[in-house]
Amino acid sequence: MTDDLNKSQLKIETLLAQAGSRWDTRTGAVSMPIYQTATFGHPALGQSTGFDYTRSSNPTRSALEDLLARLENGARGFAFSSGLAAIDTLMHIFAPGDRVIVSEDIYGGTFRLFEKVLRPLGIITVPVDTSDINAVRAAIDPSVKGLFVESPTNPMLKVADLPALAALSKAQGWTFIVDNTFLTPFFQRPLDIGADVSVYSGTKYLSGHNDVLAGAIVVKDPVLAERIAFLQNAVGAVLAPQDSWLLLRGLKTLPLRLRRQEESALKISRWLMDQRWVTKVHYPGLSTHSGHARLQAQAGGFGGMISFEVCRIDMVKTALERVKVFIFAESLGGVESLITYPPVQTHADISPAERARLGITDRLLRLSIGVEDAGDLIADLEQAFNGAV
Repeated sequence: MTDDLNKSQLKIETLLAQAGSRWDTRTGAVSMPIYQTATFGHPALGQSTGFDYTRSSNPTRSALEDLLARLENGARGFAFSSGLAAIDTLMHIFAPGDRVIVSEDIYGGTFRLFEKVLRPLGIITVPVDTSDINAVRAAIDPSVKGLFVESPTNPMLKVADLPALAALSKAQGWTFIVDNTFLTPFFQRPLDIGADVSVYSGTKYLSGHNDVLAGAIVVKDPVLAERIAFLQNAVGAVLAPQDSWLLLRGLKTLPLRLRRQEESALKISRWLMDQRWVTKVHYPGLSTHSGHARLQAQAGGFGGMISFEVCRIDMVKTALERVKVFIFAESLGGVESLITYPPVQTHADISPAERARLGITDRLLRLSIGVEDAGDLIADLEQAFNGAV
């Protein structure tokens, strides 16, 4: 932005629309250039342009990381090759013997990382219903060093009381981490309500076009940010220049996409509530949802994710074969609407018994609502499921 315009006074829509647009003052390029280079020349011995090697820093990635930090009022932002790479790098702030309380119904890939990679190394995660602060209090132990929360959770869309958990974490000396993938900084800014770290799968809403794999971390405290910067460089799972550019490009339309996706998600979830073959609908934008008032108080929107349960398991296969507008696929957050079957896709690494306890039954389906016409999406669900009844 120009020197006479204070970036801190700009609305998030303006920051996003002009993401990277004023970085290249030499040429005036409106689109942030892709610095597709692995290394950078030095002017002389002991001198640097500020960039030495792309794993450590790259101008295209730096423009993205600076934007991520500004969006959340953080000290620094960091971009990674995937959401799981971001979480894995972040978990290196903990040591063997440390325990971390985590949301019990988290994304299956995060569960797999915690249980099958980090637990054997001595970092123990303690699954808890983080939408219930008393359950979190019951897990307090001297060995607990962190709290990792998804809110809303994937796929049950439970909502945690983030300010209350932030206060509890501060009192206990925990590092409070929020996976904000579903709502993004446009709808929810965890650092502003007490979290120490926000983490994202940038593949999802931040990118928004199902064309890039990415992850992100934003850190509030400058000291912790320096630690993450060291780990990012040391572990090396950084986002490549072209992928950084794709993520910057996707962020420019984030407000437009999210508003449309939320509007359609509310229409579709209300329609689902009236269908005879639906037994449960999970969408926090519904006034009947247990987390509706809580999310309304701490966020600016409810997002575009819905999960719902059908009355019979045999309907699932037939309906998935019949959809014509929805795409049967994993992932979420893109402009294309997706339908996912968590028990065999995103959450297959969780045991059947544990899935059943969490409500991730064999009759549960998840919708990621895109930007298509809501009427077309409803008509597609109607023909698919009515044909399966």
